[in-house]
Amino acid sequence: MVSAQWPCLVLALLSSLAVSGFLRSPPRPLGKRSLPEGVVNGIEVYSTKITCKVTSRFAHNVVTTRAVNHADTAKEVSFDVELPKTAFITNFTLTIDGVTYPGNVKEKEVAKKQYEKAVSQGKTAGLVKASGRKLEKFTVSVNVASGSKVTFELTYEELLKRHKGKYEMYLKVQPKQLVKHFEIKADIFEPQGISTLDAEASFITNDLLGSALTKSFSGKKGHVSFKPSLDQQRSCPTCTDSLLKGDFIITYDVNRESPANVQIVNGYFVHFFAPQGLPVVPKNVVFVIDISGSMHGRKMEQTKDALLKILEDMKEDDYLNFILFSGSVTTWKDSLVQATPDNIQEARKFVMNIHDQGWTNINDGLLRGISMLNNAREEHIVPERSTSIVIMLTDGDANTGESRPEKIQENVRNAIRGKFPLYNLGFGNNLNYNFLESMALENHGLARRIYEDSDANLQLQGFYEEVANPLLTDVEVEYPENAIQDLTQNTYQHFYDGSEIVVAGRLADKDINNFKADVKGYGAINDLTFTEEVDMKEMEKALQERDYIFGDYIERLWAYLTIKQLLEKRKNAHGKEKENLTAQALALSLKYHFVTPLTSMVVTKPEDNENQMDIANKPGEGGHGEQGPELRGLLPGLRPQQHVWTRLWLSPQNSPDNCPLASFSVIPSMAYQTSYQPPQTPYYYVDGDPHFIIQVPEKDDAICFNIDEGPGTVLRLIQDPVIGITVNGQIIGEKRDSLDSQTRKTYFGKLGIASTQMDFRIEVTPAKITLWNGVAQSTFSWLDTVEVTQDGLSVTINRKKNIVVSFGDGVTFVVVLHQVWKKEPVHQDFLGFYVVDSRRMSAQTHGLLGQFFHPFDFEVSDIHPGSDPTKPEATMVVKNHRLTVTRGSQKDYRKDISVGTKVACWFVHNNGQGLIDGVHSDYIVPDLF
Repeated sequence: MVSAQWPCLVLALLSSLAVSGFLRSPPRPLGKRSLPEGVVNGIEVYSTKITCKVTSRFAHNVVTTRAVNHADTAKEVSFDVELPKTAFITNFTLTIDGVTYPGNVKEKEVAKKQYEKAVSQGKTAGLVKASGRKLEKFTVSVNVASGSKVTFELTYEELLKRHKGKYEMYLKVQPKQLVKHFEIKADIFEPQGISTLDAEASFITNDLLGSALTKSFSGKKGHVSFKPSLDQQRSCPTCTDSLLKGDFIITYDVNRESPANVQIVNGYFVHFFAPQGLPVVPKNVVFVIDISGSMHGRKMEQTKDALLKILEDMKEDDYLNFILFSGSVTTWKDSLVQATPDNIQEARKFVMNIHDQGWTNINDGLLRGISMLNNAREEHIVPERSTSIVIMLTDGDANTGESRPEKIQENVRNAIRGKFPLYNLGFGNNLNYNFLESMALENHGLARRIYEDSDANLQLQGFYEEVANPLLTDVEVEYPENAIQDLTQNTYQHFYDGSEIVVAGRLADKDINNFKADVKGYGAINDLTFTEEVDMKEMEKALQERDYIFGDYIERLWAYLTIKQLLEKRKNAHGKEKENLTAQALALSLKYHFVTPLTSMVVTKPEDNENQMDIANKPGEGGHGEQGPELRGLLPGLRPQQHVWTRLWLSPQNSPDNCPLASFSVIPSMAYQTSYQPPQTPYYYVDGDPHFIIQVPEKDDAICFNIDEGPGTVLRLIQDPVIGITVNGQIIGEKRDSLDSQTRKTYFGKLGIASTQMDFRIEVTPAKITLWNGVAQSTFSWLDTVEVTQDGLSVTINRKKNIVVSFGDGVTFVVVLHQVWKKEPVHQDFLGFYVVDSRRMSAQTHGLLGQFFHPFDFEVSDIHPGSDPTKPEATMVVKNHRLTVTRGSQKDYRKDISVGTKVACWFVHNNGQGLIDGVHSDYIVPDLF
């Protein structure tokens, strides 16, 4: 879809970053000439068409948008398309006044070098894709001269997956303005014949949908068209804004006269298998549930709601048990029990009484569940013809017991030994999704992210429904020996009701007359073999609808499926094996023009757009600890010679609807240090209550003091008038006042770091990080892993840990994030501030911390027991003052944010009086900057 944007310079990462502070000019009158309806800021989007051709479940989609600039000046036009995560982009073209600029798919490293060359010449890049729950967002913008026309065309392909008995084509509709010619057109061709076809829209009433929508199917062909008029697009009869904003979903299924169907075109074949009417194989399910403290509140309630609904759907032939893990592991029963009505009722009571507590011991929880299934089989507790499943739900990473992901993965692999699948459900974003996915894949299962939302319980139930009805186990698809080459996956541990097994390959002999395929599996009652014999002449007759399909669809389907499976295998491969899998997937991606995690789409814009280069990559699911896609580009407000490289691992969140894209491309990830290693120089910091700690290396000792001020007070921590760096901190209190005023705690809840020389500011809170370069603003989340650098400046955000800010060599600060449980009634999240390198700070530096950057001396004498026997007292002479001090300790959280390192220090009482210059109130300033 297209939206007109006023020229602005903005960093828009359409995932985990919020954007604000756009520089916009007010719209200027366009004169008295009559303009077509639907013009916004001079731009008319006069045509948007989504054309879908589906042949044997393989969808070829083309999104075409045309716009014209009616304004008197050049305007920036943005083209946004949200496409399914399972799809691969295959082409993008940009046509301006009849001249077409095509996209080319290249190896990521090649695209990266082209991009860097473009940036080194002062040119920019402007395209990003970001992940949502089901979608990825493709955005590109271009300047269009007055009176000029522009056409955007994006092509993507995907294999539609059968889910709960239907194939679903999911289209996001969001033109953002009235469009004179708007149409969605889908043509479906299925050699098996179409049995059902439907379409629905989330954004329009059934009455309006009925008059704008046509759908029909007969035999092998189906057709859907959605073509609303301008009046039908209006949000109200007199409105000029569009109601077309939401989901348009086409669903269909095919005839199942035979459980299998084989199709062959140009020497490539595809084999679909989905039997019906088989009895359900009894299943033995162990639910391994995380009940650690982070599951508190809505997560736990939604999990319990889902488990109660799942218990209602259990069949009496099934066996089950619950394993709960926190810091320890508890079980409902000592072994699996049958899902009798009495046992289900007892299980409901158990689930309703589950409470969150403690840490996260994933290893022991999984091993207990796996052992229970193994014992049930060995001791003949469960039926011989039954199948076992482990379903694990967690919302975080292991932090007690065996917590090394690679070791947990090894333990689980050795315990399961390929006998049954493991399904991992990751609740939310605060977890290592790559670890969960890798562990599930190598144990014949899959991982699914459960999004923290009001429907999380429905997501959990929905996943269970997918695996609730196994019809076959140990499924193997066999073909004549030496007849097939380059076969995709042909063995599956389970076939579930409502799904479909798809196998593709290449015939060794294109002139073969007959083709035979056997599918073998174990059913609830007996062993089954399904045989499909294909006569090549009959196949040619069935596939004569050349005008209705794209002829190489089976070859492209085979390539799509092969790349997907190679990339999955690659996740658990190492060394030469991983290199070989990567090489195979890359070669196919380039040959078939697919944008995959190994390739990039490169588009060079026309000269009046400064030969801008756009590079699109395939983003990953996300989750910390992984090396996902990386964004690199220019920060807003910088001149071309001020090159700012930004690395961002995208979080899988929905993208904002109205963010223009500027100066960005996606490039391959690079491993880099995510935890800051400070140089061996003196350090100074403030953390906790707030406690100020000053290390004095000449004494091999430290001094500490507190500042007792109320919430809202802003304190000057550092000010260097020579190099122009200032750091201020604002104090916050607790969520509610303590009953004992003597135990009231305060912390730093906001920090402001500014450089007047660079016209740069950064504001840090426990919720977000905001950067200003001049007036251009960028906002980041603590869920990101980002590195931003330019000449003389480096800002690195390490996900949910810390931020490292360096002003060239010799000035480095670290801001540490401290988080408490969300439901913690008293305390709240706060920040710690550490100066780990101050060598370049001038002699005029001052502030509560800055004054100690210069050498000073102190002497401690008369050490004697204090009122607390564990804390000796002494006399300190410092800055010509004689003070009574107390021996104590504080924590340094730079290296370990959860536990910290104890630092012994001499505590100066009364707000540091006698140690700091003047009195503490001298350091109170009116605001953060």
